[in-house]
Amino acid sequence: MIILGVDPGLTRCGVGVIEAGGHRRLSFIHVDVVRSSPDITQDLRLLAIYNGLSEKMDRFAPDAVSIERVFAQSNRNTVLGTAQAAGLAMLAAAQRNIPVALHTPTEAKLAITGNGQAQKIQVERMVTRILNLTKMPTPADAADALALAICHALRPAGALQGGEREQHLTAAQRQWAAAAQNSARRRMNHDRGM
Repeated sequence: MIILGVDPGLTRCGVGVIEAGGHRRLSFIHVDVVRSSPDITQDLRLLAIYNGLSEKMDRFAPDAVSIERVFAQSNRNTVLGTAQAAGLAMLAAAQRNIPVALHTPTEAKLAITGNGQAQKIQVERMVTRILNLTKMPTPADAADALALAICHALRPAGALQGGEREQHLTAAQRQWAAAAQNSARRRMNHDRGM
């Protein structure tokens, strides 16, 4: 199962692609950042993000798209741009009939580290370890996109639009996801010395 994670943003929109394979393995495929220049008009920035996300979805043909759920922030302009980029990712996925899951940052942190309040560096280190990367992905938007993809793989009860995620998963995918989540918990407990 190919999962494309999106960390939405108007200036930098992180995109991470992983494969959830047999024997509870998660494999790295791709990580990148789709950019738009703050020097151009808002409509052209949105078009640049949409085109970049569409190209990634066409190139990697994911089975699911995992997007960070937008939540209120103190900076209204930041949350507006983030929400617009998230909407573009949902639109691009819907046009390709790809199921969409929304995960909060807390859900992603919990799935990756076992701690919903983990620091960014802890998440980046665990993403690097889980995917057997030689170095941490940069910038942070890229690492966050991979974390969202991993979260989707490890959290089979994630939210889809309309709560319909289960209909998109085969029995084998549900079984794999449950086994992978249990394996990740065992690894985290082992790392903590429990």
